[in-house]
Amino acid sequence: MRDDKIPAFSLTEQVAALRPELEDAWHRVLDSGQYILGPEVEAFEQEVQSLLGVPAVGVANGSDALLLALQALHVGPGDEVVTTPFTFFATAGSISRLGAVPVFADVNPDTFNVDPDQALARVTPRTRAILPVHLFGLMADTLRLVEGFAGPVVEDAAQAILASQGGRWAGTVGDVGCFSLYPTKNLGAFGDGGFITSRRPELGEAVRRLRAHGATAKYYHVELGMNSRLDALQAALLRVKLRHLRAWTERRVALADRYRAGFAACGLQEAVRPQVVPAGFAAVYHQFTVRADRRDALLEWLAAHGVGATVYYPHPLHLLPAFAHLGYREGSLPAAEQLCREALSLPLYPELRFEQVDRVVDIIAAFYRGPA
Repeated sequence: MRDDKIPAFSLTEQVAALRPELEDAWHRVLDSGQYILGPEVEAFEQEVQSLLGVPAVGVANGSDALLLALQALHVGPGDEVVTTPFTFFATAGSISRLGAVPVFADVNPDTFNVDPDQALARVTPRTRAILPVHLFGLMADTLRLVEGFAGPVVEDAAQAILASQGGRWAGTVGDVGCFSLYPTKNLGAFGDGGFITSRRPELGEAVRRLRAHGATAKYYHVELGMNSRLDALQAALLRVKLRHLRAWTERRVALADRYRAGFAACGLQEAVRPQVVPAGFAAVYHQFTVRADRRDALLEWLAAHGVGATVYYPHPLHLLPAFAHLGYREGSLPAAEQLCREALSLPLYPELRFEQVDRVVDIIAAFYRGPA
């Protein structure tokens, strides 16, 4: 890779800076002889609890976190779960895998998250849960959902560790929070990983059973679960990274502020519209995502100038073939569909430099100054 290129994401500098600590953790696990669950996972769970203030349970990945949370809430065939169509497939896929029906509600075009009023309007007697997604590191209006819905609220906080609403962390407002530790996440493992959080002890206990095939003791299974255990090595490496998470989060916010200031200075407010962070919310910028006029052409322009950018997400879930049986049609959820045509995520990770952000802004400004 040429030095003047700006990747959409990179872990190279981060890993290099942490290498001695990471190698110590690796050797500690190697010498322990225990590679699944065990003391490292228990310590990681305790450290997450210290950070967020609620108990945590490690699982194999973020998709399993969603599935196990819903299973712990006894979501099953015939139930409905209201969620957003503008998210990664696993959100709705976890609902369908349990035989339940994802019911899609449109999103707020400014925050990109599910519109709470539209979500509440989709509630029926069959609704078992509401599953908001804290997209790109900004919490959905979970307090509104909790206040307006009598049933459980499951937070898909895969992208949102340390995001908050009203001073409350993502994953602590609803009944259960589901987190991904995929390598590109703000707190990323060196493979797959995930965890759930819950103030309700019975839900944490249920997930602990379910992650081990529903066992309460060795070879004694009280329900059907699955194999979804967090590796000890991943937990040990994550414990190293967890110590740096607050500083990395502050850096992400500073980089996002730099983008916003740059767009304002260049008069790009109409052409490039960043995700809006409402008052009372604190975003952690897993992605810095904007709504961009002529998005696809801009994406090509950025690539031609050595800037990595990514489209999350090109297709709304309700229009995917996997959910065709639900009967949605183009135009059913217009705000989500429009976002899929306009959303563009720009480079943002803690090691990105301010001058690189300025260069990205300049390249975007040049695109919009040119001929249409």
